[in-house]
Amino acid sequence: MCLGIPGRVQEIYEADGIRMGKVNFGGIVKEVCLDYVPEIAVGDYTIVHVGFAITRIDEASAQESLRLFQELGMLDEELRPEQHAGASGPPACPVDPWGGAASDER
Repeated sequence: MCLGIPGRVQEIYEADGIRMGKVNFGGIVKEVCLDYVPEIAVGDYTIVHVGFAITRIDEASAQESLRLFQELGMLDEELRPEQHAGASGPPACPVDPWGGAASDER
C-alpha cells in the first residue's frame, strides 16, 4: 500500500543542494525531501508520500490521521516494512511517482 502519511518536521537541513528534513510520524522518524514545500518550517505538519513532503497541513488534521492509521495498524505497514514477514524492502507503489507504469504492480 502507498499512503500519504502526516508527520511533524523536527529538523531542516540541506544535502547536496536539496532541502531535506527529519519528520516524526508518531514516534517513527524518517528523512524526507522538503523541496516541494518551501514554506514548511520546523514544527509544521506535512503529508509525506514516498519520501517527499507534498503539502503542509494543520496539527489537528495530522493528529487525527495518525490516530486512525495507528488504530488500523497501517503506520507500521507503511513505515516499517522490514518488520513484516517476507518483506525484502519498501512496499511497491501501484503507480510510479514519476508518472510511468510501476514495474512491480500488485
